Amino acid sequence: MHEARDALGKRLRELRQQASMSGRQLAESLSWPSSKVSKLENGRQTPTDNDIRSWTRATTSDGETEALLASLHTLEIQHAEWQRQLKTGLKPHQQAIAELDARTRLFRAFESTFIPGLLQTAEYARFRFAQSITVFKVRNDINEAVAARVQRQEILYRPDKRFHLVLTEAALRYRLCPPEVMIGQLDRLTSLTSLPNMKLGIIGFESTYVVAPAHGFWILDNDRVMVETFSAELNLAQPQEISLYSGIFESLAGAASYGRAARAIINRVIEDLVPEDAEGSE
Repeated sequence: MHEARDALGKRLRELRQQASMSGRQLAESLSWPSSKVSKLENGRQTPTDNDIRSWTRATTSDGETEALLASLHTLEIQHAEWQRQLKTGLKPHQQAIAELDARTRLFRAFESTFIPGLLQTAEYARFRFAQSITVFKVRNDINEAVAARVQRQEILYRPDKRFHLVLTEAALRYRLCPPEVMIGQLDRLTSLTSLPNMKLGIIGFESTYVVAPAHGFWILDNDRVMVETFSAELNLAQPQEISLYSGIFESLAGAASYGRAARAIINRVIEDLVPEDAEGSE
């Protein structure tokens, strides 16, 4: 949070300097104590919405207002460390995400490594949560977390929600769980392609990328981009960031196969996972 507040303060300083105003001049124009300008620019004080609006108005940089407000509103969650988010367990985090899901109408996501939580079977989710427990040494409430994730998936069947999710074929093939669990997960993906509000794309190995699949991300409406790293969840809300990721998503989505072609890729992976002895007994 301190780093994010520092970055916001530096941007405010840039706008003041571009307006050729000293800190004292800006403070006087806003009837502020001169120390307030210094505290805001050096990240020692968090500005209010009105502070941002007053600052951009006084520096004739009104075009920056919305981007600055977006940065301010996500100040505490821009870099949300997993250790802090999961310190009370995995279930509370799932409940917090469910609240965000409830407010979102359009979900766009790209995943290159694993199946997204909203599409996971209970068995696959259990292995994903087990990794979190191992890596972050958090309380083991895996049963409750799995139940909360499955409950979250009820939104998939709400007609007021729309989903456009894109996965790489690699995400279907990584051995993150036993083959029998992955086969069940892939079967579920196949069934989800028939949902009327679901557009599920698979980028096959033979596809050509315009943009490299560097990391997964979620775009919630046009309000927020969420990126998961090993150490933290990044929440990006500046208009230029959302615009950038929206363009990247469109490029990746354009390389994906949908409908029957997507199911063919999924079925090909299932066939590769089925043991030879099982095939011979059919």
